[in-house]
Amino acid sequence: MGMKKTYVVEIEKAKEGDESRPSVGPVYRNVLAKHGFRPLPDALHTCWDVFRLSVEKYPDNPMLGQREMIDGKVGKYEWLTYKQVYDTVLKVGDSICSRGIQKGARCGIYGINCIKWVVGMQACNAHGLHCVPLYDSLGAGAVTYIICHAQISIVFAEETKISEVLKTFPDTANYLKTLVSFGTVTNQQKLDAEKCGLDIYPWQEFLHLGTKNQFDLPPKTRSDICTIMYTSGTTGEPKGVMITNESILSILSGVNHHLESMNEEFRVSDVYFSYLPLAHIFDRVVEELFISTGASIGFWRGDVKLLIDDLKELKPTVFCSVPRVLDRIYSGLVEKISSGGFLKHTLFNIAYNYKLRNMSRGYKHEEAAPRFDKIIFSKVKEGLGGNIRLILSGAAPLLASVETFLRVVTCAHVLQGYGLTETCAGSFVAQPNELTMSGTVGPPLPNVDVCLVSVPEMGYDALASTPRGEILLRGNSLFSGYYKREDLTKEVLVDGWFHTGDIGEWQPDGSMKIIDRKKNIFKLSQGEYVAVENLENVFSYVPTIDAIWIYGNSFESFLVAVVNPNQESIEHWATENGVSGDFSTICENPKTNAYILGELTSIAKEKKLKGFEFIKAVHVDPLPFDMDRDLLTPTFKKKRAQFLKYYQNVVDGMYKSSRR
Repeated sequence: MGMKKTYVVEIEKAKEGDESRPSVGPVYRNVLAKHGFRPLPDALHTCWDVFRLSVEKYPDNPMLGQREMIDGKVGKYEWLTYKQVYDTVLKVGDSICSRGIQKGARCGIYGINCIKWVVGMQACNAHGLHCVPLYDSLGAGAVTYIICHAQISIVFAEETKISEVLKTFPDTANYLKTLVSFGTVTNQQKLDAEKCGLDIYPWQEFLHLGTKNQFDLPPKTRSDICTIMYTSGTTGEPKGVMITNESILSILSGVNHHLESMNEEFRVSDVYFSYLPLAHIFDRVVEELFISTGASIGFWRGDVKLLIDDLKELKPTVFCSVPRVLDRIYSGLVEKISSGGFLKHTLFNIAYNYKLRNMSRGYKHEEAAPRFDKIIFSKVKEGLGGNIRLILSGAAPLLASVETFLRVVTCAHVLQGYGLTETCAGSFVAQPNELTMSGTVGPPLPNVDVCLVSVPEMGYDALASTPRGEILLRGNSLFSGYYKREDLTKEVLVDGWFHTGDIGEWQPDGSMKIIDRKKNIFKLSQGEYVAVENLENVFSYVPTIDAIWIYGNSFESFLVAVVNPNQESIEHWATENGVSGDFSTICENPKTNAYILGELTSIAKEKKLKGFEFIKAVHVDPLPFDMDRDLLTPTFKKKRAQFLKYYQNVVDGMYKSSRR
């Protein structure tokens, strides 16, 4: 593909397909691993070893921190050292064993990220239990399913989730025997648990349950299952992704190799801001990385409205996020700049364009405009605590324009990564100081092999001059299967290759751009295939909308859409165009509908979309797409079947009115 051999190297030739089998592109891996993947250290066999060795090296380093509460008021971060956490983990492990729970059993953890979450996780690591996170953002129905499916015998839960666990009875009575609160337990909860035949303990009581007996840690291996993470999925029941110790250790090795090659490795002095759910593999792996380094992890309070306040108090050096949060930060900064007056706005634009130009020429971000960094951009950096050096975005695509803006103004590396629960989070990560990688997820990490497979029905050719196709991954970081679902495992794991279902496009420098999702295609009545996710990315460039869902029916010849408008933009437009009323009333006005449809048509023309890819009818919904209506997964992916179910009448109405 005319690729510069800068970041990847070809290790296997492409394979031409026949009519029944699509073409397979060449197999590539990171150039750092051209002679093979780096072997794991002899001393590391399990995630428990990662923690244990750091305790030995850095016993007095601050490990886990939470904000103290004094008379109902929040204060500074209080820290536990590695040795203090280790001692608590051993106590919790002894208490678990005193309940007759042995290696291989499943242990649930339910709640927002906090010190006790990690203590429970490490107790699982110590005793070879399968840690099974219960999604904080899923309802009791999914919690019931996971407890029964995984046959979970013990659950650690934050105080506010105790009632949710109790609601799962009597369905979970055959499995769940022990419930431990991160805090206290009410008398009513004790009575309710007793009726269910469930033993319930407040944290402090459970901590001393095993003091009379000290249990030896069982032998553990790299091939042992470390965690079973249930992915919410966009359809059907959650799937339990089995992840071994080796999978996590392989990711740690790959990330460290990647960062060391650029002198950007994590340091003992680093501080990580933990707010992405530990129930997801992204945050779990990053926290394992920090623990392996002897660095510090500070937790948020669990309220997104107070997230920036926690960030300012913690002053972290590393911040992992999802596009939705970074979009909010971006919008807030743009609004602040716009309202700062003509002079400030002009100065900002001069500084921004100057720094961006120098970064585009290859200057490192800290060398591109040091004076402007001090005078102009330092205020942005201070707003994020003042010490941020790395912001990593994952879970969904981040607009290239937002990524570029943040790369310039935050005085930090802002990188996109890509991976799935099944690939143990990290598969690709963009390079620091490579502005051309904005909008991509970068090259593969040096612990995976990658190839593309053609998807003819969507027009993607893995052997074209610009290769496009489904991304396949191979390596020791892959999951070992779906728990109790060998049928689903065989569908996606074929000859050692994991079929991601995501469509990628190789860039000339060896970085990958995610452009579509294989399953998100519609066939319209005229026989044309529509790659809906790609279209949604195109239409998301319209500044007057925050989100869009596009639908196509195989019995119809055109597409329809539901949009969430940007409230500020629409209200400003309404004022200028004589449309009165509150936000909801404005959204219901036919003039607003026509205006947004016109904006969608304009961008479609600008991007040279085909006629059948234009939106012919639109519904304006003032209520943002959310998890409360089961429209989004916890990682903000659209549940397309649920969208159709929820908006079925709206869709029918749009098709009916458009056919008149």
